Amino acid sequence: MGQAWTDIRNKFHGRELRERQVKKISDRVFNRFTADTGKDYLSLEDLYIAVLLVFNDINKHFPGPHTDPPSKQEVQEMMQTFDLNMDGQLDREEFSQFTKKLTTHIMSRISQNLIIAVVAAPLIALMTKRATEGVPRVGKVVQKIPNTVYASVITAAVVLIQKINESRE
Repeated sequence: MGQAWTDIRNKFHGRELRERQVKKISDRVFNRFTADTGKDYLSLEDLYIAVLLVFNDINKHFPGPHTDPPSKQEVQEMMQTFDLNMDGQLDREEFSQFTKKLTTHIMSRISQNLIIAVVAAPLIALMTKRATEGVPRVGKVVQKIPNTVYASVITAAVVLIQKINESRE
């Protein structure tokens, strides 16, 4: 029962989708380096450029504010953790694990924002529309607005508020 609940929770939060997307991005970046250099590993210099490419892909393909990559020093410190064979380089699997760890908080934030924008905001919109039914003058005006239009406007407002709050951080 516990494993089934964990599986359901992971699917609801999109963990599998996030992991597939991150794996796809890390494979694409790693393949680019191996095609360009002919090496099947990444040195620190290559790794830092690869991290920049990963963050570029994330910023291009996922909603939300621009996410800044870590500094070269932070990448070097993380590299030491993920360089399992201690050769000063990351192979494909080490890079995949490195990327997964590096992007975990970013992908969680993106998933949370999507859930709010796609599920919560339309529900809140319809609940507020229903709540205004008894309000003099306002209720009649709000009831004339189609549900789809009203929900879209409220959802857009919620997304705008999310962007404003994230830009302040």
